[in-house]
Formats: sequence, structure tokens, C-alpha cells
Amino acid sequence: MEKFTTLTGIVGPLDRANADTDQIIPKQFLKRIERTGFGQFLFFDWRFLDDGKTENPEFELNQPQYKGATILLAGKNFGCGSSREHAPWALDDYGFRSIIAPSYADIFYNNCFKNGMLPIVLPEETVKELMTKAQTEPGYQMTIDLETQTITDSDGLKLSFEVDAFRKHCLLNGLDDIGLTLQHEPDITAYETKRPSWKRGAAEPVAA
Repeated sequence: MEKFTTLTGIVGPLDRANADTDQIIPKQFLKRIERTGFGQFLFFDWRFLDDGKTENPEFELNQPQYKGATILLAGKNFGCGSSREHAPWALDDYGFRSIIAPSYADIFYNNCFKNGMLPIVLPEETVKELMTKAQTEPGYQMTIDLETQTITDSDGLKLSFEVDAFRKHCLLNGLDDIGLTLQHEPDITAYETKRPSWKRGAAEPVAA
């Protein structure tokens, strides 16, 4: 998993509450077996007109000033609906590494951390103020520093945010569930060497 330390990028505003996972990545695009390739379908029903190809000029993130945005500013209860992990996959594949919102659906929030993304919770009034900045200052950027748990911008803004210590450790070190397990590889190997020879090792394939 890619490490998350600091992130400086354009802020893309999505001023909508209750953006659910079926809007983030509609169900008809869940046939892929890889984790990649979902970004092209992100917010599909909002991003494109009925022909499925022409960009909807009314959709916020289609505005030229938000192209290449890596920080998504969203409304409350972001990621509600189904528990599909494809939602953070699509956001990450599109280019977003962090999301800032007043609140999230629990499963979506957890899935973000497991996929190397940083979801930040800020008070609703603060998010509204940032939303105004992103909507009125073309190319508005901010810097997120996970180590110091701060958000800054060139206007002198400085905000702090909370993050669980264990999740912070995992993001800073690029550790997903598999990475955490592999940290104990010497112990696993030592355990395997002590197992009776007539028992199948954990890494050995099951006989047909």
C-alpha cells in the first residue's frame, strides 16, 4: 500500500450531502476483478450526460479548475449506502488521496484507510468555509500533513484534525492488513519450523 505522509493538491468541491456509494461508483461497473480501472466511472451518472460519453458541464468536478484535484471536499454522510469497497478504489484510481467531510458512513470510512486514503472529519461550518474557498478561488490548493495532523494553505489557514493512532501508523508506513501480517514473517516462519513434519505447512498448497 502506498504511504501517506503529506499531500499538497487542488481541492475539488462536491457540495452534496449523502453522496452514496452507488453514486460514487454505479453498480453496473462492479464486474472488474482488479482494484484498478474504476476511476473512469467515478460519479458516472453525475459526470456524464445520458449518452454516457459527454461530460456534464453542470457537474462540479468537470469544471477546468478542478482537473487534477487530489483532495475531495464533500458533504456530510459521504459514502453512505452499500458497503462496496469499489467506492474508495474508484476515488483513489481517479486521483483523490484524501477526503474532507463533516461525517462518513462507517464502512466507507474504514475502507478508505485500508486502501491508503485519508478521510478527514471537520466540523460542518469549517467544511462550508473551505467549500466557499474552493468554489471561489480557482485552483485552490491545501496541504495535508498527516504526521502533524494539520491542514494549511497559502492564505495562512491552519487547521488540526483527529485520526486514530493505529490508522495513522498504518498510513504513514504504507501498511494494509497483509503488510501488517508480513511484519511478523520471522515469527510465522519460526512457528512453521516447529510444526510436526506430518502436518501441512500454512504456505503449502492443498493436495487435489
